[in-house]
Amino acid sequence: MELAGLSCTTAIAKAYPPTSMFKNPPTVLVICGPGNNGGDGLFCARHFKLFVIIPGHKLPLSFPPRATKRPNKPLFTALVIQCQKMDIPFLGEMPPEPMLIDELYELVVDAIFGFSFKGDVWEPFCSVLSVLSGLTVPIPSIDIPSAWRVEKGNPGGTQPDLLISLTAPQKSATQFTGHYHYLGGHFVPPALEKKYQLNLPLYPDTECVFHLQ
Repeated sequence: MELAGLSCTTAIAKAYPPTSMFKNPPTVLVICGPGNNGGDGLFCARHFKLFVIIPGHKLPLSFPPRATKRPNKPLFTALVIQCQKMDIPFLGEMPPEPMLIDELYELVVDAIFGFSFKGDVWEPFCSVLSVLSGLTVPIPSIDIPSAWRVEKGNPGGTQPDLLISLTAPQKSATQFTGHYHYLGGHFVPPALEKKYQLNLPLYPDTECVFHLQ
């Protein structure tokens, strides 16, 4: 999860360099769900805070709590504490209007639901996804756009501008129509790659992401 979060931050920084943004400093909102995808988002937030992409210029991050009661798992509790100790702010609630988010942030990272999502979306996540659908700022999605089905996708769901596939692209990635698609998987053991016949690309040198599109 640590390396997945680093891969996500790296892919976002490559797709949207701070020098290409209008706000100084740039502002990013990360929305985390209650599962492993949310954990990836927490790691992503921490790496954002650590990156000094321009000398003397940090990429700040606003980070909201999960839209439901936070999981009581030790890992998530530790990740939240790490973010708090790094002065990463947590929003008290999700901004209710797309226009407000568009005004305040230049990127909104979707770390709500991952590949294990099944069934119907429940509240308050229905409202959160509804707000996301009205944004004009770019949305990077971690692993799979929230509420998409692993194989079938979801044409009516979140439509990100950047998709960061982790380990290997899901089947639904063929329906992705955004501008950037990166693969983060320079952490997969060769035995696992061989077992599942993943046929992963060769990552250049120490790069942790590979540009697919």
